[in-house]
Amino acid sequence: MSKKLFFIFCGILFFSIPQDVFSQQIALLKYHGGGDWYANRATSLPNLVNFSNQNIHTHLSQEIPDVSPDSPQIFNYPFIHMTGHGNVFFTDADVQNLRKYLLNGGFLHIDDNYGMDKYIRKEIKKLFPEKELKELPPSHPIFSSYYKFPDGLPKIHEHDGKRPQAFGIFDENGRLILLYTYESDLGDGWESEEIHNDPLEIREKALKMGANILYYIFTN
Repeated sequence: MSKKLFFIFCGILFFSIPQDVFSQQIALLKYHGGGDWYANRATSLPNLVNFSNQNIHTHLSQEIPDVSPDSPQIFNYPFIHMTGHGNVFFTDADVQNLRKYLLNGGFLHIDDNYGMDKYIRKEIKKLFPEKELKELPPSHPIFSSYYKFPDGLPKIHEHDGKRPQAFGIFDENGRLILLYTYESDLGDGWESEEIHNDPLEIREKALKMGANILYYIFTN
């Protein structure tokens, strides 16, 4: 290789490497089944992005697009959020595409907005029939990646009075590829104050835990 071609190659390689892993865009999963995938859509993720950009030095885009699980566009987003209250259904095409996305570097955060649990567990099993959801202990680094949550996932909204739990699916290398937060309702805590009239302490707790998730995923 000539010296000129060598420097051209090095330049292409340099500019193809992301200069800031925090300069990304996250998306909301628009799934099938009739459930309200758009729950919290207006302020939840935008508020989380704003909080993270201001407090943990991310540079996330303010635009939060919707993306379908069977769409090739899903591969444009390193972090995808999913929420709702009701039914969820993944088609075969959804399963094939979403599984490929997750096993090739993608990440899915599912936040039960109360009422999703009995549906989403079946769909997670369709995605990964060979894997089990594992509860993350309070010692898992996602609970201390930036802010400290020594007791694990915080309780944001009361529904059934059950304790909050975080479950994960891991790939063969131990990378967390799917996080399911249950009986916490982080997304409601991310919403603007006037929507649920949550006290500042509760909203900050939810936003800090959301920022932890983003920080952990973008640095691992």
